[in-house]
Amino acid sequence: MTVKQVEMYWDVGSTNTYFALKLIKPILERHQVELVLHPFNLGYVFRNNNYELMKESKAKLRNRKRDLMRWAEKYSLPFQMPRQFPIKSSRALRGSIVMRRYGKELPFVEQVMSRYWESGDAGIAEYEGLRKVAESLGVDPEEFEALCVSDEIGAQLAESTDRGVERDVFGVPMIIVGDELFWGKDRMEFVEDELRRNGSDRR
Repeated sequence: MTVKQVEMYWDVGSTNTYFALKLIKPILERHQVELVLHPFNLGYVFRNNNYELMKESKAKLRNRKRDLMRWAEKYSLPFQMPRQFPIKSSRALRGSIVMRRYGKELPFVEQVMSRYWESGDAGIAEYEGLRKVAESLGVDPEEFEALCVSDEIGAQLAESTDRGVERDVFGVPMIIVGDELFWGKDRMEFVEDELRRNGSDRR
C-alpha cells in the first residue's frame, strides 16, 4: 500500500525538531507525501519520567551545543541557541492545534520555530508573542488566544501527547512512516528508504 503521508511528533522546545522540519522538506517534495504534525508535550513527558535535560553533565551539554552548530553549518541554516532555554512550550503547542482549524498549522509551526531557534525570541512561550504569529498569518489574535486557552484545545493537546506515548513516542522529533518510527533529525535516509519501500517514490 502506497504511503501518502509522513507523521511527525514535535515540540517547539526541541532543537532537533527545528532541524528535522528543515531537512524533511525535500523528501516530502520528492515523494509527494503530506506532513501530518502531532504536538507532543515533551516537558510533561519528561516530568513524568523524572528527566531534566539541564541536569546532564556540563561536558555533554557543551558537546551537544557544538554538535548542533555543526548541523547548522553543514546545512547553511541560521540556527542559534537562544539565551532563554528551555522554555514552556505548551502554549505554542495549543496554538498549533488552533491554527489547524484555519489550515495554517505548518506555517504557524515553522514561524514559531524560526522565531525561537533563529531569532532567539522566547516571547513565543507566551500568548502575547503567539498572537503576533497568528496575526501575521491572517488570523484574528483575540479569537486565536480565546481558542488556545479553552478546555477543548487543552484536552486535544493532552490526547495528542497521550496517543504519542501509546505509539511508543518517547522523544521528538519522532517521524512515522506507516508502522515504522524514526527518532531524531539524523534519520532522514531511513525515512526516505521506508518511503521507497512503501511505493511512494514517484520520480
